[in-house]
Amino acid sequence: KILDPVVQTQNGLVQGVVNEDETVVVFKGIPYAAPPVGNLRWREPQPPASWEGVRDASDFCESCMQGNNSRLPWTPEFMNQTEVSEDCLYLNIWTSAKTASDNLGVFVYFHGGGFGEGSGSIAAYNGEGLAKKGGIIVINVNYRLGALGFLAHPELTAKSPNHASGNYGLLDMIAALKWVKANIEAFGGDPNKVCISGQSAGAMAVAGLIASPLAKGLFQRAMTQSGSSFRGMGSGNMTTLAEAEARGVEFAKRKGASTLAELRTISAEEIIKQDETAPPAMGMGFGMINDGYFLTDSPANILDTGEQNDTPFITGGNSGEMGYRGEKSDAFFELYPLGPDNDTANALKIAGVESGRLGAYLYLDQRAKTSKTNGYVYFFDQAIPWPEHPEFGAFHTSEAPYVFNSFDMLDRPWTAGDSLVADRMASYWANFVTNGDPNGPGLPEWRAFDPNDKSVMRLSEDMGMIPVASSEERYDFLLEQLMKPVSISFP
Repeated sequence: KILDPVVQTQNGLVQGVVNEDETVVVFKGIPYAAPPVGNLRWREPQPPASWEGVRDASDFCESCMQGNNSRLPWTPEFMNQTEVSEDCLYLNIWTSAKTASDNLGVFVYFHGGGFGEGSGSIAAYNGEGLAKKGGIIVINVNYRLGALGFLAHPELTAKSPNHASGNYGLLDMIAALKWVKANIEAFGGDPNKVCISGQSAGAMAVAGLIASPLAKGLFQRAMTQSGSSFRGMGSGNMTTLAEAEARGVEFAKRKGASTLAELRTISAEEIIKQDETAPPAMGMGFGMINDGYFLTDSPANILDTGEQNDTPFITGGNSGEMGYRGEKSDAFFELYPLGPDNDTANALKIAGVESGRLGAYLYLDQRAKTSKTNGYVYFFDQAIPWPEHPEFGAFHTSEAPYVFNSFDMLDRPWTAGDSLVADRMASYWANFVTNGDPNGPGLPEWRAFDPNDKSVMRLSEDMGMIPVASSEERYDFLLEQLMKPVSISFP
C-alpha cells in the first residue's frame, strides 16, 4: 500500500507518480508562490493561484534563471540540466507515507550554487532513495538566483511594505516553508517535524533562516552541509542594505536603466548576463545581506545574542574542500613536517583538513554559548569512485549522492564500501529529521558536541568519532590561526 498519488493541496489537486517498487510517490513542480514576473519581479513572493481539476505533477518545472556552467569536478549530475525561466518558484516532494495520517518527518533541502545557480531537479539531489531508506518525506526547492533573487535598490526598498530589498531568494524559502507547514499533512508529513538543510550557499541560507525572525516556528531541526564554520560565518563585514542598494544602482546603470520601471522591462536573460567589465565588488554576484527584515544582524551576531531559532543542529564539511589559511612559519612546519620530497602540499593538505574540522567544531562551540539544543559535527571523507579524476577526492558537494542515496543517478563504479557509507548517512540524516538526533540502532555512535570532547564524526568507510586535530599542539596552533581577524563580506 502506498499513498494515493492524487493529493489535495490548498490550491488544488495534484497528481504524482508512484515509483517502480511502489515505496515512494513523487510530486514534481508544485507551485509554492506566484511566478515572480512583470511587476512581481523583485518583490516578496506572492501566494500561488489556485487551479481547477487535477494538476499533473509528473515532471520538473523550469529552473530559476542561471547560466549553463558544468565544470569539473561538477559533472552534469551536479548541475542544472533543465530549461530556465523567471517562472520558477516550484518545489518537488518524495513521500514514503502509506496514508495521509502517517505524520512522517519532513526534510526540506535548499541547493547550493553560490546563490547564482542550481536547481531542485539536479540528479544528485533526487529524493527517492532517502525518502525510501529513511521513511521520511524529502522536499527540494527552487528559489530565485543571482540579480533576480538578490538585487537591492533604493526604489525597491521605498516601494516595499517591509522597507527592505534584496534577499528575495531567501524570502522564497520562507514562502516554501509556509507552504510546507500548510500542506504537508496531506502528503503524510508532520508540519511540526520539519528539518531544513542546505549545502554550500544553501547552508549559508539555512544559517540565515536560523537567524531570521521570519522563520520562527517554520522548522524544528536544521543542518548545514559545507557552510558553517567559525571563520566562514564570522560577524565580519556582512553587506548592509545601504551598501547593497549602492551596488544595485550601479548594476542598473550598467544594464542601461535609470529607473526600476526600466529595469523591469529588460529581459531576464539580459539581467543575468555576466558583465566582464564590472568592478571586483560586483564580480562575485549577489547573495544574502543584512536587510533589516529577513536579517536584523549577521547570523553570527544573532547567535551571540541568543535570539536565533534554536533547534537541534548538524554541521560539517568534506575533506576535499578544506584549505589551510594560516601562517606558514617554522612553528607550522614543526607541527606539519614536509613530505619525503620536501613538498609542502601534503603538509598544507593535512593542516587544511584539521583546520576545517576545527572551524566547524568552533562554530558549535560558539553556538553552545546560547543554544539549549544539541549540536553535531561531521567530517565527510569518502571519495566518490572516479578513476579518471582521483585528485578531486571528497570534493565540495560530493556528499550529496550519499545523503540522498542517489547512486543510481550517477554513472560511477560504486563499491560495497560506498553503499555502506550511503546507507549509514541516509540513516543518520533520516533519524535526525525524525527525532532531532542522528543516532539509531546498528549505527556507530555520533556524540553530540561537548566542549571537553574535541572530536568530530568521520563519515567514511572507517566511520566513527575522531579527534579534531591529531595532537593538542596542533589543536592549539590552529586555534590561534583561526582566532586571527579576517575580512569576510557577504556577498
